[in-house]
Amino acid sequence: MDRLERLLSRPTAKPYRSRDLEASETPFLNANGHLDFAPDDVENPKNWSKARRCSVLMVVNATFASSSPSGCFESIANDFGVSVEATGLVITLFLLGYCFGPLFWAPLSEFYGRRWLFYYSFTGYLAFNFLCAFTPNFGGLLVGRFLTGTFVSSALSNAPGVLADLWGPIERGNAMALFAMMTFAGPALGPVISGFLQVTKDWRWSFYVLLWLGGVTEVLMFTLPETLASIVLYNKASRLRKLKIPGYEDVKAPVEVTDRTLMGIFKVALLRPWKILIDPISFLVAVYVSVVYCLLYMLFTIYPIVFQQKRHWNAGVGELPLIGTIVGAFFGGMFVFWNSARDAKRTLAGWQRKPEDRLPVAMTGGVGFMICMFWFAWSGEYNSVHWIVPTIAGVFLSSSILLIFVAFINYLTDTYLMYAASALAANTIARSAAGAAAPLFTQYMFNALGVGGGGSLIGGLAALLAPIPFIFYWKGESIRVKSKFAPTAPAPPIAEKSEQNGQQQGLNGAQARDVQSLGSTVSTTVSEEVAAGRAGAIADDDQLRTATGEIIETEKDLEKHQRQNHDHSSNGHVVKKETDG
Repeated sequence: MDRLERLLSRPTAKPYRSRDLEASETPFLNANGHLDFAPDDVENPKNWSKARRCSVLMVVNATFASSSPSGCFESIANDFGVSVEATGLVITLFLLGYCFGPLFWAPLSEFYGRRWLFYYSFTGYLAFNFLCAFTPNFGGLLVGRFLTGTFVSSALSNAPGVLADLWGPIERGNAMALFAMMTFAGPALGPVISGFLQVTKDWRWSFYVLLWLGGVTEVLMFTLPETLASIVLYNKASRLRKLKIPGYEDVKAPVEVTDRTLMGIFKVALLRPWKILIDPISFLVAVYVSVVYCLLYMLFTIYPIVFQQKRHWNAGVGELPLIGTIVGAFFGGMFVFWNSARDAKRTLAGWQRKPEDRLPVAMTGGVGFMICMFWFAWSGEYNSVHWIVPTIAGVFLSSSILLIFVAFINYLTDTYLMYAASALAANTIARSAAGAAAPLFTQYMFNALGVGGGGSLIGGLAALLAPIPFIFYWKGESIRVKSKFAPTAPAPPIAEKSEQNGQQQGLNGAQARDVQSLGSTVSTTVSEEVAAGRAGAIADDDQLRTATGEIIETEKDLEKHQRQNHDHSSNGHVVKKETDG
């Protein structure tokens, strides 16, 4: 029956809208008498087929556009009569849009849902790509790039939230690793295509390709259903009230009985990230990830220097070694998959994980980042060295970058728990700003220092930053105790905690097992999200769920939770002292 319902429902009808079917079934209510998903409910996004959920992820991935014009800087400079360095603003302004867009897309998606926000934002992205493709002057191109970056950032900033909507705790780790691999593959593939287009056509063709891809994606976008659980239940409650089922004429979704406001969500989203950014863990992680992200976008200038300016390859062939970074991202993802599976087995065996257990992956990536940067720099310095040597160095450099990125994002999530959304927002803004600066100085830096010297400078900086994950692994817990945003209350045994959380939220046994298994994932969703199980954003209280899927308090509850965390931490110390005595 479920298969038939899925087959007959329209592409966007998830939840399906069968009036006769809904009228024949008794609505499922939670302990508070509000509408909820029944076990194995076909309308629950987490119960969709894997193919359907993966197709949603493919639709919202739009990283290709960020670096695509970097392969045809010379053509842009010649057409508009500007310097090649000035054309780097085409990438810079796009990434600045990444900084600005999430500040309002994420709150809007939590209030109005994902689906319509994606419709409007992606349509805006497509429209301003026309401005980029047909602009008569350089200023128009820069304005178009900033606006396209702002609009397309909606898909990227809400991607973690979509992951939380669609995947349970066990599957979500691999889904996040796959998404991270796509975000690395997109920027690397863009310059390769635009480089060949510059050789055979001109720079405008790179934007024609973006228009074609955007047009296809726009069509697919209209098959995108709503994935946010609170909005799905709200829509279902509205339909049920129209059916006037006896005894359920006034049925309500949990979100309808909360006092949340759009201004309240914006207040939290705009103010709290800056408070958390100055927290020691958040600040040092932001510095490290910003350097790594800056290097990622420096590569789109470094590779043409090594393979085009020094070895005199053309603009198309000279970008082909970037494909090695895609291979490296795949290797990094495979390592993450293996590490996730290993941790899952250890968790089932009774291992209790703490946030610092995320850091060995970052340690591996940090050491690899340092070594591979020196390897790439000095093998690229001399033309007598075969081209495959710096290309292989780029493969492992990309793997290291992905490991650092994924490990630190998860470390922030596990450290700040209910404040993780704000911590991730601050980190996103910092690293996007660093990436935006990269095209403006990279050419000058490598002209002055050479490939070996410039790469060694980056490698030396990587060596200075490499101890950060080791320090946090050693002293991270004591640092978290002193932070007012990082809860450090003593955690009960995993099985006991899972059982308690399941009882508090009215979860069934299978959901409680999901709670227990969350510790084994590499997802960017916070560990305490499972305390609400599948309730998430539909928790029947004053909590709101952010675009990254974490539980976040309204502003009026912020101080209350901080006091509770402080009391828990104090009680934990008292117990320890009494035991020692």
